[in-house]
Amino acid sequence: MKKANKLINEKSPYLLQHAYNPVNWYPWSDEAFLKARTYNRPIFLSIGYSTCHWCHVMEKESFEDEEIAKILNEHFVSIKVDREERPDVDMIYMNFCMMLTGSGGWPLTIFMTPDKKPFYAGTYFPKENKYGRIGLKELLLKIVELWQNDNKSILESSEKIFQIIKDTSKNISTTEKFEQEVIHNAFNTFRNRYDNINGGFGESPKFPTPHNYIFLLRYYHNTGNKLALEMVEYSATKMRLGGIYDHIGFGFHRYSTDEKWLVPHFEKMLYDQALLSIMYIELYQITKNELYRKTAEEIFDYILRDMTSPEGAFYSAEDADSEGVEGKFYLWKYSEVKEILGPDANKFINIYNITENGNFQSQLHNPGENIIYLKKTLEEINLDEDLSLTEIEKMRKLLFEYRKKRVPPIKDDKILTDWNGLMIAALALGYRVFNADKYLHSAVSATEFILTNMLNKNGILYHRYREKETGIGGNLDDYSYFIWGLLELYQSNLEVKYLEKAIEFQDIQIQYFWDKVNFGFYFTSQNSNNDLIIRPKVFHDNATPSGNSISLYNLLRLYHITGNNDYFKLSQQLLRACADEVNSNPYYYSMLLTSYMYSISSPQEIVIVGERNETEKILKVINKKYNPNRIIILKSAGTNLIKLAPYVKEMVEIQNKPTVYICQNFTCKLPINSLEEIEKNL
Repeated sequence: MKKANKLINEKSPYLLQHAYNPVNWYPWSDEAFLKARTYNRPIFLSIGYSTCHWCHVMEKESFEDEEIAKILNEHFVSIKVDREERPDVDMIYMNFCMMLTGSGGWPLTIFMTPDKKPFYAGTYFPKENKYGRIGLKELLLKIVELWQNDNKSILESSEKIFQIIKDTSKNISTTEKFEQEVIHNAFNTFRNRYDNINGGFGESPKFPTPHNYIFLLRYYHNTGNKLALEMVEYSATKMRLGGIYDHIGFGFHRYSTDEKWLVPHFEKMLYDQALLSIMYIELYQITKNELYRKTAEEIFDYILRDMTSPEGAFYSAEDADSEGVEGKFYLWKYSEVKEILGPDANKFINIYNITENGNFQSQLHNPGENIIYLKKTLEEINLDEDLSLTEIEKMRKLLFEYRKKRVPPIKDDKILTDWNGLMIAALALGYRVFNADKYLHSAVSATEFILTNMLNKNGILYHRYREKETGIGGNLDDYSYFIWGLLELYQSNLEVKYLEKAIEFQDIQIQYFWDKVNFGFYFTSQNSNNDLIIRPKVFHDNATPSGNSISLYNLLRLYHITGNNDYFKLSQQLLRACADEVNSNPYYYSMLLTSYMYSISSPQEIVIVGERNETEKILKVINKKYNPNRIIILKSAGTNLIKLAPYVKEMVEIQNKPTVYICQNFTCKLPINSLEEIEKNL
């Protein structure tokens, strides 16, 4: 019987996956570092997440291998970290890996001293030398030899590296202010990197990175530049048609391994679904193209069906692998489809490009397997071949029911505050645009779950919940993303308690995360357990927008809702703090630039005076038009709104009817209460 290591008492599904490895794993803990100092051993740090395919490969090849385990157990202290539980740890050492090697990814492999200072980094290492990579066995033995025979040079090197990391984390900007030209510079970089054949930016692998497209939609809205919209439309269509989209069960896979969006890396992440649905909703608002509406609705179908806990919050991810094979759950044989669909199979096979030999080649997959994808939209196919969309949908459902009998990918069922915040924001927006009550209900349920289960007695957020246990203090993303979700929820149901909570959390975030010297928000709270070598501060976006990007957006919106000038002052200091960084390479700051565009657009505040149940028609008129620079505020009897937004005090109903005040820069036009006048003034 296998013996458990020290990960057995953890809550993270990823750490529990490694709990019976022969490697004597420790979680990130004082105990691990004390052992390393006591025995003067280097630390082997391995960072990954539960739905990471190459993490599974490295585990199977090396961490389940007795020979590798023997080397690690005799000469190292081995630490496993779930990057989704400890994004702060991952952030520091991923930046080091990027500095050292020019690239990064997971699994992330770090060698460091007992005082947490790194001296070597990489990502996936096979057990033996192959793929042009040094094998982990050879690398470990070399590190052991160096540690024993040239320890002084390793320590000196790690100290130099630490000083570089420390210096780069200070984020001292010499630029006094943002120049608007940086927005156009960012757009020009997107234009130059745009793939006008396949959509998206750059070459393979291709990530959806939806906040880049959200930036381009806002750029189009603010400048009228049609190329920005065209790049988003074409890319969004290509992604929706490609194999990166799950045409049978819906939702997007994490990225495409090729430039055509055909062959995905099959895991599904909650944050991708949230941000992509926001992008498709906004694109639908602008274009009224039903493909984009349908895509957003299908993403929500997937989330509500497969990724929602019984308590109403959202799970984190689904694995790429099932039965130890990447993508096995999602791939189809030609003969299999023929058997399931019977006489109508050929129609489906032709539409979705299924072949007897398989429609892609891969060393990791068996011959004859197919990824379901489209070459043109179903509406176009319907026009060309006079084929009923209802008939296609019927066939999809048959395949979906058949697929449910397969062994499904593992679900990472931990609940993260930050990613839930993103999905709450997406569903709240979906409710406003599509007028679907189920989206609002889901957003409210997830919000109430967090407010009930993921706060300590002082109102401080926790980062993670699993199996009725909360843990890990909230980071910047937890606060900024959840505040975003609360503000979107307030925009949707106009219940003032959600605005109050947004303000409450924003003030907590300012108190515990704000850098009073160099400005901007640190990623970790000043009250965190201080188990890191530095306190990171990040402005650039990654797979998700940076917490500072979203915080800028939140501060500006709260300023325009409440009139509290402190929020505006902080927003300007935040911009100043990152100006040097953004000016040097604006392409990597798309969400921050989206927020900056909001700040210079003279946002429109729409104050509705009346009771919520009397405002439905007015809200439908307001919400049908795309305007990302708009804030809706409801002043109704018995609420706390006047205390939160004093400038609405004198606003009253006209003729005892719900009345609208359209304001910019806290200067309001004459009140109106006819739908025709409201639509005209918008």
